[in-house]
Amino acid sequence: MIRQMELGDVPRVAEIQVFAWRTSDRGIISDEYLFRDMTVVKRIDYYKNLLINCTDENYVFDDGIIKAFITISKCKDEDMPDSPQLSSIYVEPFFQRNGIGSQMIKYFEDIALQRGFSRVCLWVMKKNDNAISFYEKLGYAPDGTEFTGGLGTTEIRYIKMLCFNSSSPLSSPARHNNPPRL
Repeated sequence: MIRQMELGDVPRVAEIQVFAWRTSDRGIISDEYLFRDMTVVKRIDYYKNLLINCTDENYVFDDGIIKAFITISKCKDEDMPDSPQLSSIYVEPFFQRNGIGSQMIKYFEDIALQRGFSRVCLWVMKKNDNAISFYEKLGYAPDGTEFTGGLGTTEIRYIKMLCFNSSSPLSSPARHNNPPRL
């Protein structure tokens, strides 16, 4: 089940992000950052603040165990103002390649469609071949926009044009009692 993140979820979410970065981004981001600077304790503080002070939307995949999470925000790029952006997606490495990430992306896209958006975006590190392959399999494509992030890595923007599908689980108000904001 995908649901909104709660404060009680923060320790697990922080753990997922730290271990996902260490397993997927090693060789792209320095070991010094991944194993010294990025700690679960620091990420707990970050996610607590995010939930309390931020307008981003955060969701977890919880089937009795929190296995993944996403953050959705408004795109801040000048050429895509207010378009929904998948700011983060992390799946616990032990549960990857089981369809959870695809379900989370579908949920993000359904929210965008429900709100009348036909285009969404996300950013991915240029050297993260596994993530790029995942996004491309789901219909995302690079649009040629790049920037160098704070950790010195080049990131590429991927976009996807969405089509309304009446079978979308979020198209029915009964399936989503509290429509998320954006």
